[in-house]
Amino acid sequence: MKNVKAILEGLLFACGDEGITVKELAQIMDISVKAVEHLIEELKYDYEHASRGIMIMEANDVFHLTTKPEHSEYYQRLVEAPQSGRMSQAALETLAIIAYKQPITRSEIDEIRGVKSDRPVQTLLARSLIEEVGRKDGIGRPVLFGTSKDFLTYFGLTSIEELPPLPDNFDTDELEDEADLFFDRFNQLEDNQ
Repeated sequence: MKNVKAILEGLLFACGDEGITVKELAQIMDISVKAVEHLIEELKYDYEHASRGIMIMEANDVFHLTTKPEHSEYYQRLVEAPQSGRMSQAALETLAIIAYKQPITRSEIDEIRGVKSDRPVQTLLARSLIEEVGRKDGIGRPVLFGTSKDFLTYFGLTSIEELPPLPDNFDTDELEDEADLFFDRFNQLEDNQ
């Protein structure tokens, strides 16, 4: 039998900062809205009555997981601490997409990666490897991202045109191997700083 409470918790986590509504959860989980509301209450109780670092927050009928405010001092330290030397695979993948497809919107990055890219984009912005370069014409005028001067400096490039060209006929494994070599160099540069 499925542990629906665990599934709900996983869905809340996977939705990240954007969160999700009870109606959306009910539809995805194929259960009633009332059942979802009951499960959310159970999870809230679990988080409040155990030594846990997260809680469920609701804003404008959207639910998401968040950190507990009583631990804010530690989260502030994390934000102020120097960045660790290595970036996640998701951040490296997102950086490569931006480098080769810029200017590009977050939704276009999501479409290429097949998953949401909010966190990798935030990581890259925090490290000043990418920057906002304008807004796309159209509905909502989404932000366009491009690589920054720091990106060029990290890779020893004078312009984006110096990036190695992508081959016309390539298979995915070949591209991943080339990207791995490219980002191994990046990680070595970060380790030496």
